[in-house]
Amino acid sequence: MKKIINDPKTVVAESLRGLAAAHADVLRVEDDPAIVVRVDAPVAGKVAVISGGGSGHEPLHGGFVGQGMLAAAVPGAVFTSPTPDAVEAAVKATTGDAGALLIVKNYTGDVLNFETAGELAAAEGLDVRSVVIDDDVAVKDSTYTAGRRGVGGTVLLEKITGAAAERGDTLDAVEALARKVIGQVRSIGVALTAPTVPHAGEPSFDLADDEIEFGIGIHGEPGIERTAVTTADELVARMVEAVVTDLPFAEGDKVLLFTNSMGGTPLVELYLAHGIAERLLAERGIVVERRLVGPYITSLEMQGMSLTLLKLDDELTELWDAPVNTPALRWGV
Repeated sequence: MKKIINDPKTVVAESLRGLAAAHADVLRVEDDPAIVVRVDAPVAGKVAVISGGGSGHEPLHGGFVGQGMLAAAVPGAVFTSPTPDAVEAAVKATTGDAGALLIVKNYTGDVLNFETAGELAAAEGLDVRSVVIDDDVAVKDSTYTAGRRGVGGTVLLEKITGAAAERGDTLDAVEALARKVIGQVRSIGVALTAPTVPHAGEPSFDLADDEIEFGIGIHGEPGIERTAVTTADELVARMVEAVVTDLPFAEGDKVLLFTNSMGGTPLVELYLAHGIAERLLAERGIVVERRLVGPYITSLEMQGMSLTLLKLDDELTELWDAPVNTPALRWGV
């Protein structure tokens, strides 16, 4: 294992210190328990949108803390859910009379721990709601989940709900918007290599040089099928087919296309794949109105990619375009 680390036990803590040093104008990091908080939190009169999960997916979630997105992020150990006390600390640090919305990826540990934290916060008089995102079309169940996994759509959900909170929407409205996004977003991922978790010291699964894992999750779990290496045209066509037919998306739909690197895929390959996906969607009469390309929800150094499609309407487009100022996303400010 070759990684730029000191000790596997301190990777997350040291990384968070670096995040805080690099972006002190946007966020702050609190220790014991570790949370990443918007620098001006709590913001009076505004819903606090909070998310989190295991580390190793950077910039998710800490890189999306700031104006127009998350009020706080709760990092667990690498590929490990954060504890309820950490989630509760994030709620207390950011939540006022307007309440809080917890965005939870559909992994068993995340769901249980965020639910427990929400109950603890509610017992102290805070209005806290939760939504669970499950946009992965690859599986109905996996080792890590009861039902579909929460993957690339999480980034889009955090941006759109964060924008709604920023403009002053009520908690009821932000929650309803979140459920709307969850109902209209779908994703699929593939891997060319497996990630290596620092404390494990070896790849999460074995993959030969001439193999691709189709339908992977973001925690290093294997996919639903192992296939031979193929051309980008063939691979992206299969990914687009899996996503489009699941909702299903139809001719005339306006969408946001998110082409995501799993951490180790260079942009030259990612843009190549994105171009193919745009062409294939256009051939189906699906209109790509907004795009996001890059490593925004990763799996350590995994070589691979995911495609996410969100069906847009005027409100979702307006909220996507709204100003955002975070370490990983910034426009309009």
